[in-house]
Amino acid sequence: MEIPREFSQRRFDLDWLRVIAILFVFVFHTTRFFDPLDWHVKNGTTYELLAFTAAFFTLWGMPLIFVISGASLYFALRHSRSKFVGDKVRRLLVPLVVGVFTFSAIQVYLERITHRQFSGSFFDFIPHYFDGWYPFDGGNFAWMGMHLWFLELLFLYTLLLMPLLYWLKNGSGQNALRSLGDLLARPFVVFSVSIPVVLLLVVLDPNTIWGARAFGAWSLVPYLLFLFAGFVVMSHERVQQRIMQYRWLSFALAGIITIALVGFYAQNGEPIYGTWMYSVFFALFGLASWCWIQTVLGFGFKYLNAPRPILAYVGEAVLAFYILHQTVLLVVGYFVVRWQIPDLLKWGIIAVVSFAVIMLLYEFVVRRFNVMRFLFGMKPLTKRAHSFQDVTGFGDGIPRKKPVTS
Repeated sequence: MEIPREFSQRRFDLDWLRVIAILFVFVFHTTRFFDPLDWHVKNGTTYELLAFTAAFFTLWGMPLIFVISGASLYFALRHSRSKFVGDKVRRLLVPLVVGVFTFSAIQVYLERITHRQFSGSFFDFIPHYFDGWYPFDGGNFAWMGMHLWFLELLFLYTLLLMPLLYWLKNGSGQNALRSLGDLLARPFVVFSVSIPVVLLLVVLDPNTIWGARAFGAWSLVPYLLFLFAGFVVMSHERVQQRIMQYRWLSFALAGIITIALVGFYAQNGEPIYGTWMYSVFFALFGLASWCWIQTVLGFGFKYLNAPRPILAYVGEAVLAFYILHQTVLLVVGYFVVRWQIPDLLKWGIIAVVSFAVIMLLYEFVVRRFNVMRFLFGMKPLTKRAHSFQDVTGFGDGIPRKKPVTS
C-alpha cells in the first residue's frame, strides 16, 4: 500500500477536504427550503424524506469541519502566540462582526416576514433588528451571526485550547502528544476517539444550554472535542495512516449504523433523555459520526493530497463563499419558492442561481479590493499567499514543501 510520507510538509488534502465540506454545506442548505423542519424561509410544500437527508448531513457535516479546522491549528501553532491570536482575530472575528451587522439582519428579516412576525420593508425592519437577542424570546439581534456561529465558536474554542495546544506541540507536553498518537495508531484504537463524544451525547441534557442541539443539530461541547481530535490526528503520521488504512471499514460501519439509526427513528422517533434507549441511540449516533469523519479523512488522505491549478482559486474563495452563501440562498429562495413551477425545478434554480451570484460577488466585489478582503478575513493582495490555509479564515498557514511519496 502506498502511504504518503511527510504528511506535515504539504497538505493539499486538507485544502480539498475543506472546499468539499463547504460545498456540502451549500448543497445541504439548498434543500432546507423543502424539508419539513423549521427554517428561515420555506417552500409551500415540504417533503418528509428530506428530514432524513438533513439528519444524515448533520450527523457528520459540521463535526468534520471542526476536525479539519483542528488539523489546521496544528500547523498554525508554529507562530508566536501574539501572531496566532492576531491571525484569528483577522480571519474569524472580523468577518463575524461584519456578518452580525450586515448579512445576519437580512436573514432575520426574511425569517420574520415569511413567518408573519413582521410586515414592512427591510429598511423598516432595521431599527427592530436590535430588539432582543435572536433566537431567545423572539428577539432579532443575531449575536452569533446566524450561520456564522461556526466562526464565533471556532474563535472562542481556539483561544480556549491555545495554552494546551502550545504546550502539547512546542512545550514539555510533546511527549504526551506523541504518546497519545502512538496509542491511537495501534490497530483499531483510532475508533475510540468517538468515546468522549459518545459520553457527552449521552450525558448532556438537551433541555439545558450545554446540551441543546441548536448549533448544526449538535450541542456546543462536542465540537470542542472534534477540534482537538483534528489537532491530534494531524500531529501523528501513523494515526493518519491508520485512518487511511481503515477507510473502507469506517465506511461500512458508518453505513450500517446509520441505516440502523434511520430505521429506529422512523419507527420510534427520538427517544426520551435519561432512558436506556436514549443512551443506546446517541451512543450509536456518536460512533457513526466519527466513522463518517474517518471515512472522509481516509479517502482524502489517500486521493486528495495533490495540487491542482484550480485549488489556489477555490481555496482562497472558500471563506467568502461560506460567509455569503446562506444570505444569498435565502434572498434567491424567498422569490423562487413563490413561483408556480415544479418544486424540483425550484430547487435547481435556487442552487444554480445562488452559486452563480455568490461567485460573482466574490470575484467582482470581494476578491479584487483589499478593504473587502479584510472584511472577509482574507489577506491583502499585496501579501497574497499561494497556500490555501494562508488565505482563508479556516486554515492557518501550512508550510509548503514538495511532498514525498513512497
